[in-house]
Amino acid sequence: MTGDRRPGRPRSEATRRAILAAAIDELTERGYAQLSVEGIAARAGAGKQTIYRWWPSKADVVLDAMLDEAASLIAVPDEGSLAADLAGFLVDTFRQRGQRPVLVGLMAEALLDPVFAVQFRDRFLFGRRDALRTVLARAADRGEIAADVDPEMLLDIVFGVLWYRLLLDHAPLDEEAGRQLATLVVRAAR
Repeated sequence: MTGDRRPGRPRSEATRRAILAAAIDELTERGYAQLSVEGIAARAGAGKQTIYRWWPSKADVVLDAMLDEAASLIAVPDEGSLAADLAGFLVDTFRQRGQRPVLVGLMAEALLDPVFAVQFRDRFLFGRRDALRTVLARAADRGEIAADVDPEMLLDIVFGVLWYRLLLDHAPLDEEAGRQLATLVVRAAR
């Protein structure tokens, strides 16, 4: 025995996936405020103890579920131009309209729980920024972003619009908004 194995039973990937899917389903049906570890466990066919052993809180379960979804649903396109790559990324991102209550709930939790806030920022928010940063870096290498344009400001513009519309729900956050924002950012990048 090498001593590398943690005590207890090893994690089951099938159980992990069932728990993450159940978290998303519960959120969609009940909203973040009504979400409970008990509800997630019942829907997943897993024990509450399993969830608490793997995640410190319901917010952490949801965060992992959202990370999995973002990785599988929102590609980092490489079409050869900033306009096409940015439009693809933003249309895919804004297409996830059903995730609004989930994201708003996670942001609210981050405002209330400083420990979770660090996890949410570092793992989810910065992860999505890194994905878009890849698109912008490729565009800069192709000469599509002017030397005096700060790519971090372009990131802030994109995610500022996204979060403002998510949180206030005052204007559409749909595929057309994604295309319009992509056009504006491409113009600003020149």
